[in-house]
Amino acid sequence: MNKTESAADTVFQLGPLAISNTVVTTWGVMLGFVLLILSLRFSRQPSQLQNLLEAVVVAIEGAIAEVLPTASVRRVLPFVASLWLFVLVANLVGLIPELHAPTRDLSATAALAVLVFGSTHWFGIRDRGWRQHFRHYAEPSIILLPFHIISEFTRTLALAIRLFGNIMSLEMAALLVLLIAGFLVPVPLLMLHVIEAVVQAYIFGMLALIYIAGALEPAESETPAIPEE
Repeated sequence: MNKTESAADTVFQLGPLAISNTVVTTWGVMLGFVLLILSLRFSRQPSQLQNLLEAVVVAIEGAIAEVLPTASVRRVLPFVASLWLFVLVANLVGLIPELHAPTRDLSATAALAVLVFGSTHWFGIRDRGWRQHFRHYAEPSIILLPFHIISEFTRTLALAIRLFGNIMSLEMAALLVLLIAGFLVPVPLLMLHVIEAVVQAYIFGMLALIYIAGALEPAESETPAIPEE
């Protein structure tokens, strides 16, 4: 059963490596972003699309500024904005006939969660140094160290499963409705898919932002307060 499903999911082989449709779709999304950026980069005149993307980036920057201090916004913006936009487009790919959202695959959401896990420590170490960053896992007592470590892994696992479960259930629900009702209700179904895709992308990006903020928060709290006169 598993072998049959795996073979059906495989698009082509690179020697012993099987390339699944999730990988191909993910590459397609990334290639689309690259082509879009290059077209805007070498465009001689501003377009409505460029203005729209600039507005989206400004909105994301504003959302980050509400969570992080101003000094950290510019450093975090490229990663969080890329993550937000990629997850959003990946969720919406499922609307295209014969394609499935990469985020309905647990391996894809797990990879995104690992990126968030690594970026959290990257920004923390970059701001505070590795000694100070990892020292706060043993605060206020060394007894809490195992619980902090378990918390790091469980929240990463929950981040991957949450996105996977929601997108998988969304596509399955859409398929069931289409099988039962046919194509009589396509517009409301598409609107539901779009809304849910946007909401799940927002939640994933916001959780990533909160985790990063948690790694930077100890550094901010160590800043000496200015005594009142």
